[in-house]
Amino acid sequence: MLLVPCPNCGPRNAADFSYVGEAKARPDPNAATPEEWRDYLYMKDNPAGRLRETWYCRSGCRQYFVLERDTAANRFADPPLPAAEADGEEA
Repeated sequence: MLLVPCPNCGPRNAADFSYVGEAKARPDPNAATPEEWRDYLYMKDNPAGRLRETWYCRSGCRQYFVLERDTAANRFADPPLPAAEADGEEA
């Protein structure tokens, strides 16, 4: 089971999330060429190593967030603490 560290809800089962994909900058809609849109939508790096990914917490806080994951080891690098724990409060 993969535990995804949601920055708002804390670690949760990956079944509670939607994997959105690789996190990268979106092209400017007013200036992007068709080739830039194609690259943004379809050309993925897919490295065996660290990758910035976007996740959506569909069963908890319903927020999008970015995490860095080592795709070879399937571990999250420096997972964020839930907001309440980061502030020193109990959840």
